[in-house]
Amino acid sequence: METWSLISICVLLGLTTRWAVSFSSYSGAGKAPMFGDYEAQRHWQEVTYNLPVKEWYFNTTDNDLGYWGLDYPPLTAYHSLLCAHIAKLIDPAWVELHTSRGYESASHKLFMRTTVLFADIVIYIPAVILFCFYLTDGSSKKKVATALCILLYPGLILIDYGHFQYNSVSLGLALWGVVGLGLGWDLLGSLAFTLALNYKQMELYHSLPFFCYLLGKCIKQGLMGKGLLLLVKISLTVLVTFAFCWWPFLSDPQQILQVLHRLFPVDRGLFEDKVANTWSSLNVLIKIKTLLSRDTQLLLSFALTLLFILPSSIKLLIKPTLWQFKLALVNSSLAFFLFSFQVHEKSILLPALPVCLLMNELPLMSIWFLLASTFSMLPLLLKDGLLLPYVVTSVAFLYLGVYLLSALDRKSEEEFRLDSCLKLTQHCLSKHTLSLLVKFTFRVSLVAMAGLSFTSVVLEPPARLPDLFPVLVSVFSFLHFLALLLYFNLVQLTEPPSKKGPKKTN
Repeated sequence: METWSLISICVLLGLTTRWAVSFSSYSGAGKAPMFGDYEAQRHWQEVTYNLPVKEWYFNTTDNDLGYWGLDYPPLTAYHSLLCAHIAKLIDPAWVELHTSRGYESASHKLFMRTTVLFADIVIYIPAVILFCFYLTDGSSKKKVATALCILLYPGLILIDYGHFQYNSVSLGLALWGVVGLGLGWDLLGSLAFTLALNYKQMELYHSLPFFCYLLGKCIKQGLMGKGLLLLVKISLTVLVTFAFCWWPFLSDPQQILQVLHRLFPVDRGLFEDKVANTWSSLNVLIKIKTLLSRDTQLLLSFALTLLFILPSSIKLLIKPTLWQFKLALVNSSLAFFLFSFQVHEKSILLPALPVCLLMNELPLMSIWFLLASTFSMLPLLLKDGLLLPYVVTSVAFLYLGVYLLSALDRKSEEEFRLDSCLKLTQHCLSKHTLSLLVKFTFRVSLVAMAGLSFTSVVLEPPARLPDLFPVLVSVFSFLHFLALLLYFNLVQLTEPPSKKGPKKTN
């Protein structure tokens, strides 16, 4: 009974924080003519409700793709259509074709915020609770503490309830996929992740670990016996789910090609805004977009992404355990964020999800990453008028994470999981020295993030360097992400063959 009471308090705190942030401003509030992501989501409801399916992804007189055209997979469109039907019942003006563009009112904002909260309650929050209670070690109180920290991760809350998006849907479905595989329900896990992929194409960041884990499990069971049967079942589950999601488009190849064209707009170039990845940071010194052709940029980004993904994926294929799976999800998604083509600042939420799943085993490094990921979106958050929610949620998350998970108190030999690596350097760097060094660097990093946040708000950049602070934020964050990518790869790749992960599934 006490455990359920703690769970209820944990969920209520998560919901209260979300709803408090929802009172803030949102992307593009009052900023004609394009407004922002809030209007994009509202406009998709307008388009899907008023136009036939065959026109959703095509440029027509009633569907100007230059004005927030649909650029997510069909499941997002179906979600928009469902929301549109409810909106139509409340106030038809919210989804009226053409005339509803830029519609803003207190009642409509309440409706839109409620749709995000409902998605969280139905999809994301139950997955978090199930993961923490069935797939993490420790006492019930520790599991509740982990769940609370995941639910209070500021990056996701600020983007979904401040900026305005539905990331909790795709991330929640992906987490259901992790829960399914972790509990041995491989078909349910495959179904959930396929739905996530059909909601947002960026879930490709997580796709290779899912593939390698399932294939590795099939190989382990024997591809001439049980493993082959499992592989066939998984393949059929994925194919049927894809067919179900794409059914209205399958009758016309032009429809499929147009949807794919909208999902992968390579014409936009290597990157757009200041984002904390390799290409945007390197562009400060070397103008890559000018020096290299678009095809060369595409090939280079693909090669580097694959290079950084393969080691962890191969290790997972050989050793398909839940511990390896979680680490591979981090390494794959972070490599995609740092090296792939056309990355947005909000894409950092994709590696943030699996990092959340490591908070029980690697609290300090996980908290560090999650704070850096929120900080990396600072220019976007300031643009949306979300300074106060950013400060409050980040400070609360830092305090609760460090206090509840004892992130700064663990014994040095337990906290970094680099035993094999440290044996090679024990003569020049002891475990205790490494622990002190990392914790000192963590504190310096927090001070630097606070300082950059403060200067970004109160100081005017030099006239000749108008983007000085966004560039400093993105480069500083990029250095964190690159270092943490190397760290998480070391943790995964140096795990001794005899060492068992925190929990196995087979």
